[in-house]
Amino acid sequence: MIYKLLRYAIAILFGSMGYVGADALSTLMVSVWDEQMLQMGVFGISAMTILYYTLSILLAAFIGYLVSKYILRIGLRVAKQIERILSRVPSQQLVAGTIGLLFGLIIANLIGMAFERVPIIGSYLPIVLSAVLGYIGIRLGMDKGPDLYKTMVSYTFRGGRNKGRTIKEPKEKETQPQTCSAKVLDTSVVIDGRILDIVNTGFLEGPFIVPVFVLEELQKLSDSADTLKRNRGRRGLDLLQTMREKLTDSMEIIDVDYEDLSEVDLKLIRLSMDKHWKLITNDFNLNKVATLQGVEVLNLNDLANAIKPKMMSGETLLVRIMKAGKEPHQGVAYLDDGTMIVVENGVDHVDQTVNVVVTSVLQTSAGRMIFARVEESNS
Repeated sequence: MIYKLLRYAIAILFGSMGYVGADALSTLMVSVWDEQMLQMGVFGISAMTILYYTLSILLAAFIGYLVSKYILRIGLRVAKQIERILSRVPSQQLVAGTIGLLFGLIIANLIGMAFERVPIIGSYLPIVLSAVLGYIGIRLGMDKGPDLYKTMVSYTFRGGRNKGRTIKEPKEKETQPQTCSAKVLDTSVVIDGRILDIVNTGFLEGPFIVPVFVLEELQKLSDSADTLKRNRGRRGLDLLQTMREKLTDSMEIIDVDYEDLSEVDLKLIRLSMDKHWKLITNDFNLNKVATLQGVEVLNLNDLANAIKPKMMSGETLLVRIMKAGKEPHQGVAYLDDGTMIVVENGVDHVDQTVNVVVTSVLQTSAGRMIFARVEESNS
């Protein structure tokens, strides 16, 4: 409804512009015509003038209605860019910058009034002063405003606390509660399910943020024809429901979306950058891209790898070789936590439990892989 009203408003604006243009053109034409010819055809010209103005207004309004769609699209895009820029500015700096702009404009108008009657520059000087002093006010307000605000609050707070207290009385040490940064949950983390167990242990604190576009992706997965994807999507939705019930104070679903972006990963990065939030993910590629763009990422795979027992070269493990590896003579075994062990010369011991000696360990954000060889006593 608002969109249509804006289009009609733009059409009316263009119609008024068409009237102004038609009036200017008719004035020019009358000045060229001979006055006697104008008097001879006064009634015809009056009718033609009405028709001329009407057609000009309607044509301009029609053109305005056609181009209003593009004007509104560009305006919406510019508004989103401005909103994105302002959302990155801390609230104290935003308020201080606005106050600085107000004072700058007031000073510019006061100076402009003093030079109002000066020829030539009198009418243009207030415009220049408003632009210059307004910009200076914004910069000074954003740079110095928060410090001034903290100084005033600190001075007022100390004055209130020290009132009625002797000079020699020691001041109590103030302790301010530490606020935790919000953490955005990625789709892969929700489907993985370990996030709830980690939160229950108390090693990870909220608030936890789930954007609406992550819910939409989970819903698409749960409605998929593929059984595996459908189960993953439903498991993710069940986990969010459980977290919503257990973490009532630290779990929030926000209705934020970026229509100019199609991929969920890019939307997560944009949201984390705009709000200065941390991103929790298991996705190796998303981890890398987000880190390159300055987003603080918490990778659950890194956490899992960090708390796994360290394997040293030469250490002996008792494992069961489950299958043959990709390379000739290789066998594959797994630890209880799912870590894969590639066993050299292990293909001859498939479905057997043998002792293996660790030769090297490869540990990355994607997981950990252990390379080993069959102990000589088993050969």
